[in-house]
Amino acid sequence: MLAILDYEAGNQTSVCRALEHLGIPCAVTADTAVLDSANGIVFPGVGAAGQAMGALAAGLDASLRLAVQTGKPLLGICLGCQILLEYSEENNARTLGLVPGACRRFADNMQQEDGSPAPVPHMGWNSLRVRTESLLLAGISPEAEFYFVHSYYVAPDPTFVIATTVYGREFCSCYGRDGLWAVQFHPEKSGRPGLILLRNFYNYCREARRAQ
Repeated sequence: MLAILDYEAGNQTSVCRALEHLGIPCAVTADTAVLDSANGIVFPGVGAAGQAMGALAAGLDASLRLAVQTGKPLLGICLGCQILLEYSEENNARTLGLVPGACRRFADNMQQEDGSPAPVPHMGWNSLRVRTESLLLAGISPEAEFYFVHSYYVAPDPTFVIATTVYGREFCSCYGRDGLWAVQFHPEKSGRPGLILLRNFYNYCREARRAQ
């Protein structure tokens, strides 16, 4: 079973629906006992970094740290992707620090590669440039596009970068290592490629549990 972390930061329901569509058992929960017993944790979110950190301070932040320390698989999505890092320029927030790096705001007056405006927030479909092979992206076409909605981008330690995306600038859109991944886009809203990614994460969680 996958636990979808409920910390009052939106989009848990859409993640749950995507997993249920795949036949993957899941539960939206803020119960630390359920998080501890789950095969893996999905850490979604929309909204502001400061508000999210305030909600996590009730003890869920400790559960996330324990999950990473003990090797429980974790997938951060959108805001979850951003606040796994050490710092966010949004609200000048100190964040979880589970991966080295920071979250930065897109510059104003950016331009796309063809010279047209690149307004902030970045909203819509975009592709990935894979920099490091990852089990999370197995079976996904290089031409696949994913759905983005964000005004801030992540800048993790370069050794964690898995894929980048270009919108006004090149930025990291997927980072991590086996068992600890984060994506800036919304796989639950990205059609078949997003469902493949979620299935890949679940398959990894099942194999990790069997290996224990």
